[in-house]
Amino acid sequence: MSDNTAPATAGPATAGDPAERPDPRRWRILWLVGIAQLMLILDVTVVAIALPHLATDLGLDRATLTWVVSGYTLAFGGLLLLGGRAADLFGARRLVLLGLGLFALASLVAGLASSGPMLLGGRLAQGLAAAILSPAALSVVVTTFEGDERNRALGIWSALGGSGAALGVLLGGVLTAGPGWPWVFIVNVPVGIVLLLTLRTHLPAHPRPAAGGRLDVLGAALVTAATGSLIYALVQAGDGGWATPTTAAFLLAALVLYGGFVARQLTATSPLMDLRLLTRRPVATGTVLILVATALMIMVFFLGTFFLQHHQSYGPLVTGLLFLPVAIATMVGANVAGRVLGRVGPRLLGVVGLLVAAAGMSVPAMWEGTTAMVVGVSVAAAGTGIAFVVASATALGQVEPQEAGLASGIVSTFHEFGASVGAALASSVAAASLVGPGSGTSTVGFDRGFTTGAVIAVVAALVTLVITPSTRRVGAGRRR
Repeated sequence: MSDNTAPATAGPATAGDPAERPDPRRWRILWLVGIAQLMLILDVTVVAIALPHLATDLGLDRATLTWVVSGYTLAFGGLLLLGGRAADLFGARRLVLLGLGLFALASLVAGLASSGPMLLGGRLAQGLAAAILSPAALSVVVTTFEGDERNRALGIWSALGGSGAALGVLLGGVLTAGPGWPWVFIVNVPVGIVLLLTLRTHLPAHPRPAAGGRLDVLGAALVTAATGSLIYALVQAGDGGWATPTTAAFLLAALVLYGGFVARQLTATSPLMDLRLLTRRPVATGTVLILVATALMIMVFFLGTFFLQHHQSYGPLVTGLLFLPVAIATMVGANVAGRVLGRVGPRLLGVVGLLVAAAGMSVPAMWEGTTAMVVGVSVAAAGTGIAFVVASATALGQVEPQEAGLASGIVSTFHEFGASVGAALASSVAAASLVGPGSGTSTVGFDRGFTTGAVIAVVAALVTLVITPSTRRVGAGRRR
């Protein structure tokens, strides 16, 4: 969730030209837009701890709870590339400010929600705002810095995004246990307003970019509707099974809409996505790894929060603290992967990461109890941390410089879609243990959920083994 569509990098500054000298406020700008990005990332997982409390206070069923998570990431991912294109056409500064204002307003609506529809409306609006703000904020970073400073700035940006998902679970526990679940959303309002007012005075007033092309609104609508249909089918399968006419109809609709999206991208004058990039093995490997790793991460948070609160009777604060080892394990896995990737290569490391994730998911599937849960999901988190690093390095390290922004946007889009699908899949297979009569005593749903995650990780490891280029082949040419 840390990388999004970046514009083409600006040329080097002209020595001695005052207009081209680095902005003395550039590091302050970085931290301001970095906090804004962190706020967007936190909102993917900050609601996880609050889900049981939302169900109780608002009377939400399992399907609605699933959409509280998936609706945000669906809108975020589906409109992300469109937001990046809009930043290029209309200027990053104005879209950063627009996105911040809309995100603060949407967060207020979600925090004041008194019903499921009002809450979901706020979450969808948050996702729209995130899709506007995130690529525009990254565009600001890329155009504000040059050379080695840009690399340092992007490293800080990635670190903020990488830690945000796990941090969100802990923050969600603190807020839910303290002022209550509405503050999981309302806390964004003062933060967003302060950032908006500060960035208005700090962001330079760049001239509006020359318009070149147009927004592919139809393409964004098709891919978002397709993924939404897929998520709806997964959610419905939890109640009626996979063989019902409703589930089959929405799965068919998803296939048709994805087909329409592909056709649109092949014929549009200014397509949303260059589908040819996905035919390159490094990019294909990166998208598979990021999709699966994110889905597994969200499944861990979704299943874990219900198990610890609903079945083990822990409060939200203790539940959040129990996820601390998960955050640490994710960072350890990512750090180790970054150190050894160059020596062992993406194929071996990607497979190892997924198999470690599968082993971790198997632990709570086979043994019951808090210890088995925490140990298992921590091991799984280490594996997904490895997969995240391999995904980014493989997909983004093997494209031409002028394609880096588009490839980054594709990876980020699959990241958000992975979160949407992961929540829906966990909700579907674990339905018997989440809400409803007898759910407080049955753990069969959690067993199914973690087993499903382990199987997905193993299958993805086999796919990764087949499609990932060898180290020697990757180094031989960028476009293989």
